[in-house]
Amino acid sequence: MSQDTNDTIGLSRRKVLAGLGAVGVASAGAGLGTTAYFNDTESFTNNTLTAGELDLKLDYKSTYLGGPGRLDDVVDMGYPDAEDLGDGRYLLDQAPSPADMQAWEDLVTGEEFDFCSPDADEFLVNGDGIPVFTLDDVKPGDSGEVTISIHICDNPAFLYLAGELTENLENGQSEPELEDEGEDADGIGELADAIEVCVWYDEDCDNVYEPTGTGQQQELEVALVSDTSGSMSGANLSALKAAATSFVGNLSSPDEAAAISFANGASLDQELTTTYQDVINAINNYTASGSTNVAGGINVAQTELTSGTNATPGASKVMIVLTDGFENIGDARTAATAAKNAGTRIFGIGLGNNVDASLVQDISSSPDDAFLAPDPADLDTVYAEIAQIVLEGEQKILSGTMSEVFAELADGEALDGNRQEEGRQPYPGATTQCIGFEWTLPAEVGNEIQTDSVSFDLAVYAEQSRHNDNPDVSFNGTDVESNSPGPAPNGTGNVSNSN
Repeated sequence: MSQDTNDTIGLSRRKVLAGLGAVGVASAGAGLGTTAYFNDTESFTNNTLTAGELDLKLDYKSTYLGGPGRLDDVVDMGYPDAEDLGDGRYLLDQAPSPADMQAWEDLVTGEEFDFCSPDADEFLVNGDGIPVFTLDDVKPGDSGEVTISIHICDNPAFLYLAGELTENLENGQSEPELEDEGEDADGIGELADAIEVCVWYDEDCDNVYEPTGTGQQQELEVALVSDTSGSMSGANLSALKAAATSFVGNLSSPDEAAAISFANGASLDQELTTTYQDVINAINNYTASGSTNVAGGINVAQTELTSGTNATPGASKVMIVLTDGFENIGDARTAATAAKNAGTRIFGIGLGNNVDASLVQDISSSPDDAFLAPDPADLDTVYAEIAQIVLEGEQKILSGTMSEVFAELADGEALDGNRQEEGRQPYPGATTQCIGFEWTLPAEVGNEIQTDSVSFDLAVYAEQSRHNDNPDVSFNGTDVESNSPGPAPNGTGNVSNSN
């Protein structure tokens, strides 16, 4: 019995062990199928695509100048103001002071106010279709002007200026008018044919059309005065060379240029010449070291402009002074005052975020002639804008009678985002452009315009430039045709925009 029991137990144990062995092998086999190879997984998660934005915003300043014996007054200034905004417009009941005029120009051309921020929307024209002129009792000799500051936010865009005459009415005829022109059966007035209009790129946003830049027709002599102190090393100096030599490349004989640099002292690196490559070579040879003697640079430049070997009496004298810091040698304000009193126009450029901005303003001939370039990449634009002012002046877009100009605007007028380059260019994102629109009722106009009235719309239309090398937008007045979204009709004598 005992033996049988032991044998039974022995057999049973072997069977059990064999069974456990089989299970173990099967389990190991299953494991070989899932974890035996090296492996790794990497992933890209939370992928998104967000559509870009093209936002167009408008600001404006409009003025009305009455004839002799009548108070000149500002009709409207549409810029943001912290005090008493009312309906978003800054209304004055008397002629603005120079400070008022300058405040608006500084605002739209400066860096302090972000026109593209959501906070700006309550101040700006965002398709509201508000009027910029509502005038009664206009007389021969009167004139008015609106400067539209266009702000393109985010993405580059092609711009169009559009407009239409919505009314041109006779409004009956007074006795003097009847005697002057006879009966008018069609009820169409003569005012739109009598008013003269000029539309232009107002580069400095000062409400003044300046076709010759310096205001003179004679030869131009320009001195490029450049900071080569130690802080200019690297990107600053590279950007200066590229922008300044590009400016020189825009010159043509008989205009002359000279190159002056300053650091511890000041140096005439190239005297006035029409051999522009010599000036370019001098600028490209600049290296950076030393302190900042802005006064020395201005004095050397003024001496060259007035008494240099090739200086021409009666030529238009211009100085472009760039610095990226604070002067620590000399008195640049005194030097600049002497140069300006002698008839030299000085453009000041402050480069970077550690520059004496007040010095740049003070040495410049006017606040409009002072520029700040926070980033080296901004210098190309600054020098191009100065070139536009001193070489070509401000470019006219359209001129003629009000009837003629609005006949052109009814089809849309394509605006050029860079007048320095060949062909039409889009406007870069985050940029500002001012457009001037001036009307004048000549003093010699007779009784034929008595009681006549005219109403008009103006609109600005923006369309993306990417994937749009050949924009072809058709207008019907201020409306864009159905193949493209555009602005809605507006009220009398107003400005609107389309995003």
